[in-house]
Amino acid sequence: MTVGTVEDVDALVVGGGPAGLAAATALARTGARTVVVDREPDLGGVPRHTDHLGYGLREFRRVLRGPAYAGAWVARAGHAGADLRAATTVTGWVDDGGTGRRALAVTSPRGTGVIRAHAVLLATGTRERPRTARLVPGTRPAGVLTTGALQQLARLGRGTVGRRAVVVGAEHVSFSAALTLRHAGCEVTAMVTRERRHQSYAVLRLAATRGRVPVLTRTVVTTIAGRARVEAVEVADLASGATRRLECDTVVFTGDWFPDHELARRGGLAIDAGTHAPAVDAGYRTSTPGVFAAGNLLHGAETAGVCARDGEWVAAAMLDWLAAGARPWPAADAVPVECVAPLRWVSPNAAVPGAHLPHGRFLLRSGAFARWPRITVDQAGRTLWSGRLRRTVPTMPVRLRANWLDRIDPQGGAVRVSVETSSLT
Repeated sequence: MTVGTVEDVDALVVGGGPAGLAAATALARTGARTVVVDREPDLGGVPRHTDHLGYGLREFRRVLRGPAYAGAWVARAGHAGADLRAATTVTGWVDDGGTGRRALAVTSPRGTGVIRAHAVLLATGTRERPRTARLVPGTRPAGVLTTGALQQLARLGRGTVGRRAVVVGAEHVSFSAALTLRHAGCEVTAMVTRERRHQSYAVLRLAATRGRVPVLTRTVVTTIAGRARVEAVEVADLASGATRRLECDTVVFTGDWFPDHELARRGGLAIDAGTHAPAVDAGYRTSTPGVFAAGNLLHGAETAGVCARDGEWVAAAMLDWLAAGARPWPAADAVPVECVAPLRWVSPNAAVPGAHLPHGRFLLRSGAFARWPRITVDQAGRTLWSGRLRRTVPTMPVRLRANWLDRIDPQGGAVRVSVETSSLT
């Protein structure tokens, strides 16, 4: 690529994680000219530096560690014929020159240019909210990390982890961070969560902490202290207001996911108020014709396997669009699907009567603990479905049945999903 290069392709995939690579594989196998770009120096996404087992059984019929899983997807997409470009950053949307395609400016060590595509997939993933976004005051010493930064330090050899750490969060990824710290020889002093209890599985907590690490519930970090490196954190009990000091040299902020949605916003795509990600229908079509979104950009943070299935699903919708010619954009007729608090979001967040869903069900996220809660789906006061789920836990996904889609009135306004508050615990 040189300065000013313009390329025309069938499909452009922005993001080289499991969702993007799975979509690119399916697209390229049909002969569609497909380009994948990712700003990281290597493709594969987050699994590249999550060096533990648990990946690949559905996709590759064997259990893999994270780096091997990422490498397997890169190899599969490349073998299918996709053009894979690491260290390539999309800098924005540009004029398509009257071609009717979507055009994006890119830059890489090879130069700058424009890629124009009939179909664009945004698979840019999700991020953990760092300290600055959580507005935690104090000094700015070294040793303040997110889980992703920790994993890169520990697994890719890009630095040294400290000796005593406080983990902020108590969800799945928090215990994964605790396990990474332990393997790196760093003692976990405590885990801190504002929730009333941890939000993971008991077996994961036991494996990560061996039952020796206190989980301070209804507690928040109020100050980080230290000069060259972290020396301690101050935490406050939300119920009593009491504060205490925890000596440590490392603080890891985990979870609290937000989508990497800058490109979507800059492109003028409609953004869902719950997920803060592009609003999509059951085919992962956004509000803009020819632009799709998939993976943890829509529902952070699901497993790599779920994201890969997203990629396979959206590829079918993209191929349908590529073959459609001048057919109207189906997402324009979709009915919004909204949540009522304490439910936080639902994905997909738009639907049409009789549509098929990516995983056969909606993904739902709640902000409250509940046992056997009754969920009601209604439209303009008319109940479309009502039933019970086993439980809801903040940060953990819930799958909502989709056998009510054929009852949607296309002209009836938004569909609402609500939970019976008496079931909250």
